[in-house]
Amino acid sequence: MTPAPQTRIPSRFQAGWARIVAAILEHVYLSTKVVGRANIPKQGAAILAGNHTGLVDGPIVLGASNRGVHFIMKWSLGQGFGGKILRAAGQVPLEKNGGRAALRTCLRLLEAGRLVGVFPEGSRGDGQMDKIHAGVAWLAVHAGAPIIPFACLGTRRDGEAASHFPPFRRRLYVSFGPALKLDLDKSAPTADQIAAAMEQIGPALADHVREAVQASGIPLPKDKGR
Repeated sequence: MTPAPQTRIPSRFQAGWARIVAAILEHVYLSTKVVGRANIPKQGAAILAGNHTGLVDGPIVLGASNRGVHFIMKWSLGQGFGGKILRAAGQVPLEKNGGRAALRTCLRLLEAGRLVGVFPEGSRGDGQMDKIHAGVAWLAVHAGAPIIPFACLGTRRDGEAASHFPPFRRRLYVSFGPALKLDLDKSAPTADQIAAAMEQIGPALADHVREAVQASGIPLPKDKGR
C-alpha cells in the first residue's frame, strides 16, 4: 500500500463514553452474560475479532470490553446522522470503494496502544466464521498486535432480519478468548505472512464461536438474515 495522508485518529475519550452507553444497553435493556473479559489486556494494543450476526453486535462487544474499542464499520453505517454519532463514538467507517484508509487508521490506533474491533466476516450473516476477509491478518502482521477472539451470541435469531433490533431483556452471551498464538515466519515476505496468518485465524475464530455456543446454549441463526 502507498502512504496515505495523515489524519487525526479518534480519541480514547470517544471510545470511552461509547463503552459506557453500550454497557447500559447490554445490561439494562438487554440481559448479557460476559465471560473472559480478563483476556483483554488492560493496556496496550490488541485486535478484537469475532462473529457478526446482528445489528447490535458492535455495541454489545464494546460494552462487554474493559476498555474503549474502535470498531471498523461498513460504509453505509458511517452515513447520515447515525454515522455522525458512530464517528463521534470513535468508530472507523470503511470508505465506499475499499478499506485501505480505514485499515491505515486502525493501524495508527494500534500503534497508539488502542483496542481495534474487527468483524472479519465483513457483513452480518450466520456467524459461523467459515469465510473471513484479510483485513484482520493485515493488521496483525503490520501492527504485531495480539488477536483476542470473541463470540457474540443471541443478537439475532432464526428468521429475524439482519437489521433486527433485539427485544427488551433478550438473553445475550459474549465470550472473549485467550490471545491467538500465530506461528509466522517474520523473515518471510509480508504477503506470505498475511496468508499464513489467514490460515490460522479463520479456524481459531470459528472454534471459539463453536465453544461459546456449546457453553452458553445459545445457537447461531441458521440463516444469514433477510
